[in-house]
Amino acid sequence: MGKALRLSEKWFRRGLWLVALVFAGFLIGLGGTIVGDLPQVETAPQLDDYLDMAQVAPLRAQARSAREAQEAARNALEQAELQAGKARSSTQTERESLNAWLATRSATQRSEQDPEVIARARALDALQQQELKARQAVQAQQQALLDARQQAQGQQQRLAELERGGRERMAGAERAQELRVFLYRLALTLPLLAVAGWLFAKKRKSTWWPFVWGFIWFALFAFFVELVPYLPSYGGYVRYAVGIIVTVLVGRFAIQALNRYLERQKQAEARPDSERRRGLGYDVALSRLAKGVCPGCERAVDLKDGTTDFCPHCGIGLFARCAHCSTRRSAFVHFCPSCGTATERP
Repeated sequence: MGKALRLSEKWFRRGLWLVALVFAGFLIGLGGTIVGDLPQVETAPQLDDYLDMAQVAPLRAQARSAREAQEAARNALEQAELQAGKARSSTQTERESLNAWLATRSATQRSEQDPEVIARARALDALQQQELKARQAVQAQQQALLDARQQAQGQQQRLAELERGGRERMAGAERAQELRVFLYRLALTLPLLAVAGWLFAKKRKSTWWPFVWGFIWFALFAFFVELVPYLPSYGGYVRYAVGIIVTVLVGRFAIQALNRYLERQKQAEARPDSERRRGLGYDVALSRLAKGVCPGCERAVDLKDGTTDFCPHCGIGLFARCAHCSTRRSAFVHFCPSCGTATERP
């Protein structure tokens, strides 16, 4: 069709297509913002909303206290182990000192040193008693830590059982909420798609066609990009079922459209030649001729052999002779390309 347009008209059309794209872009931005904000009409489910707080709240407090007790027992155990390590080190040092001193006394055999032996032995016994107490303190703290850990684990297990049921109920509520939000999006996008279909069928060639096409692109984007990704899956059954339904509907529409087109073509080919050429638009006829197809039946025709004046498929006139200069010319042009004489309109 571009070959039949004036140069300025081509640029005007390109500008109008740009207007359609810009218009669609702004509509898509607005639609995306609205669709993105639709989940805010619903309150996000919280786990506490689906729990028996009369049972859960005391358990959470007890679990928190048990964790604090466990942490305190762990800190106390670390302190006890540190004190036990110091006591063990002190005992070991005193024992080594005593052994060294006894070895020296054995070498000198001095009896006046016996009271010191007794004092050192008593000091070592005292350190050993301190080490024993430190080990006992460590064992007591280990037992306290074990008791606190078991108590915390038991309370956490009971709390987890209660929360598991709440999570299951919350998951069901979230699925229901997702379905409601999807229905909100569907209620918004489906009418847009229906309006776009009506505009495509009735208004795509009207004076305001740039806005028509812009709205059509916006509706398609809103449906297939803003809606389809949020289609609930339910294991794939919903999406596959919707895909089958949409495919059947589109296929049925395409088949019916093809049959209607073939019926219109059959009826058109039965009409007289002049009436058929009168029903063809000037630009449409020239664009089809430029593609090497018959303007009437859209079948391929050899237009360059110089002898084909009528379509061999439908019989419509393709070329005629100028009444003034007898030049062979296209039957659809308005003026003879050789002498400029206006052609006889059918």
